[in-house]
Amino acid sequence: MTTKIHTVSDAEGRPLRFALTGGEAHDSTAAADLLDGLTAAGVIADKAYDTNDLREMIADAEAEVVIRSKRNRRVIVPHDAQAYRLRNRIERFFNKLKHFRRVATRYDRRSSYFLAAIHLASSMSWMR
Repeated sequence: MTTKIHTVSDAEGRPLRFALTGGEAHDSTAAADLLDGLTAAGVIADKAYDTNDLREMIADAEAEVVIRSKRNRRVIVPHDAQAYRLRNRIERFFNKLKHFRRVATRYDRRSSYFLAAIHLASSMSWMR
């Protein structure tokens, strides 16, 4: 049993929203639900989120799209490399999240309990 954690964070790397999907699910499937209703100047995402639908959704929300193109994309879409470097803030958050043993080893069998543990652990990043 594997699980992927998807999150939206602010400019400081602090989490705002979470979603859980199965390990076999593609990353971009959770992105639309997470971004729905949020306002931002830009969206920085990993190249796993490089889909035309997601790019259109972000552009319709009048936000800058900073997503690196996948290698197999026929037409490479340029991105702001300087802004893309800020993506490491969310990676650092996930690293801090893995310091909590309950989250790192996935003790909880139910996804609702696991999500609650993620919320509890991420609240610690807001307190620091």
